[in-house]
Amino acid sequence: MKSLQKVVVFAAICTLPVLGWAQPVSKEQIKGLDEQVQDIKKDTLAISSELQQLEEKLLYPSNTQVSLFLSLKGQSKLRLDAVRVKLDGLDAAHHIYTFKELEALQNGGVQRIHTGNVRTGEHSIEVAVIGKSGDTDFQQVATYKFKKAVEPKLLEIVVNREESTAKLIQFKE
Repeated sequence: MKSLQKVVVFAAICTLPVLGWAQPVSKEQIKGLDEQVQDIKKDTLAISSELQQLEEKLLYPSNTQVSLFLSLKGQSKLRLDAVRVKLDGLDAAHHIYTFKELEALQNGGVQRIHTGNVRTGEHSIEVAVIGKSGDTDFQQVATYKFKKAVEPKLLEIVVNREESTAKLIQFKE
């Protein structure tokens, strides 16, 4: 028991000088630290953005890159629920839409639904649109052939919701 008391007394004696070294921190010093933290956050975000761009260049070189975008056109009671995309017969993308995503598309937004690599030459894309029109469920499938050259290929899938249009899915290069 006496040895425990000696250890406690020794520890207390050793920590007393350390407490004397501590200095109060002023508001200016705290502000300076906050500014440094904000600068570090900004630098981290900038580095992250640069890394993401570099990763995209490495994963999807421009000579093989194909990007597919989706947009809505027209006004009707047609509600888009999901889209499935096949590129050269292989599943490329499948997306189920939330209310906020649909709202953004209805307000003119464009969604990048797929970015991938394909060789130069002829390719086919198959798009299936699933949704509701009034109380009826519907599904429409459309195919499109395109030619990939050396430069990146951008292809827009337009879901035309105008009732006068028989062709619901259209493609724009």
